[in-house]
Amino acid sequence: MKQNLLDCTIEELEALLNESGVEKFRAKQIFQWVNKGIASVDEMTNISKLLRQLLDERFHTGILHILRKLESKKDETKKYLFRLHDNNVVESVLMKYTYGYSACISSQVGCRMGCRFCASTGIGFARNLTCGEMLGQLITIQKDAGIRISNIVIMGIGEPLDNYDNVVRFLRLVNHKGGLNIGYRHITLSTCGLVPRILDLAKENIPITLSISLHAPNDELRNKLMPVNLKYSIDKLIEACKIYTEETGRRITFEYALIKGLNDSKENAHELAFLIKGMLSHVNLIPVNEVEGTEFEKTSKERTGIFKDILEKNGIEVTLRRELGSDINAACGQLRRGLVKE
Repeated sequence: MKQNLLDCTIEELEALLNESGVEKFRAKQIFQWVNKGIASVDEMTNISKLLRQLLDERFHTGILHILRKLESKKDETKKYLFRLHDNNVVESVLMKYTYGYSACISSQVGCRMGCRFCASTGIGFARNLTCGEMLGQLITIQKDAGIRISNIVIMGIGEPLDNYDNVVRFLRLVNHKGGLNIGYRHITLSTCGLVPRILDLAKENIPITLSISLHAPNDELRNKLMPVNLKYSIDKLIEACKIYTEETGRRITFEYALIKGLNDSKENAHELAFLIKGMLSHVNLIPVNEVEGTEFEKTSKERTGIFKDILEKNGIEVTLRRELGSDINAACGQLRRGLVKE
């Protein structure tokens, strides 16, 4: 199978070219071409035909095949189902905001975490994505939609910190000035709470936004929703988050999906406020995605408002996530889930 050019750094390309007696400066040209979204190496017009032939024998450009695309009639959200070069499939979502376009991308083919409310649970884990396959999602979306993505959320299929090395490599490549050049502060990484990797990430000197999928204010409730909590309890997770904020100076986002009758009581709101009070953080309240095969329902708007008010009265910064792509099942995992059933 051919290698993905998007997996390569400029330095790695220089080393490969040096082996063939090719000038080092060509590496930067190749890197820039593949980040523009070319479909084949023949499109590299400032590179000799001989070098293009050499590249074509060993590499592909990393552009992904769009298996399905859904477009929302409500808010211009686009959802993509991509086929990878080994016929596995992943999903990405393009969202339009006042500040520009944001893309939510996948980091794995499937997920091992088993969160009960997630559309990726129960349809199997195949493998990690390479950094080039993560870049390929962004580049393919930009080319298809004719837009420039300014913000990235690694919150699609998979647990990013379970694919740590490839995700860190992706972050450095997507930030490269010769590539997509997306600023770290415009990137959010979402994790269910792999404590050792949160501590590792704090030392990487990559000033992204860390988002914690919390969804419960106590161990008893979180154990039922998220198996990861059986290994890394809430106390361990919050301690790691405090270390992360101290070492990076970056605010953490706590994601909290409100589930009717389960984690949306006034008592739950007070527990959550007590848990994170004084931390450099804010809470993002999310109406839970209603996924076929799960019993979870969205909390009412009235109950959501009460929950939000309690947090704010306790000095917690809160946002209520705007629902985008609700008419196309924009929660990552639902298209892949449907395809597996088919």
